[in-house]
Amino acid sequence: MAVVDHHGELVALVRTDGCPLPSINNAINKAYTAARERKPSRDIGDASREEQFPITNFGDLRYTGWGGGVPLVVGDDVVGAVGVSGLPEADDIALAELGAAALR
Repeated sequence: MAVVDHHGELVALVRTDGCPLPSINNAINKAYTAARERKPSRDIGDASREEQFPITNFGDLRYTGWGGGVPLVVGDDVVGAVGVSGLPEADDIALAELGAAALR
């Protein structure tokens, strides 16, 4: 699980034993995307697929459209985001939402 600030910069990372190394960067990138765009990373991916607008057009290779990144909202402000990777996408999303709720 990665936690980033409102700019998408990493402030905390927790991983389980045996976590595949690619999952670390994927969790960070999911949180980064959610913080920068102020919406779940899955929503960015859905919009990209529906509108045939490649994610690379954002100009930042850290953007991802995989689910598991959710913004951390306090009041009306996005103060950061949480990203989870390494499980099936639905599980990543559920755990990221739980993490964000716990941090609120």
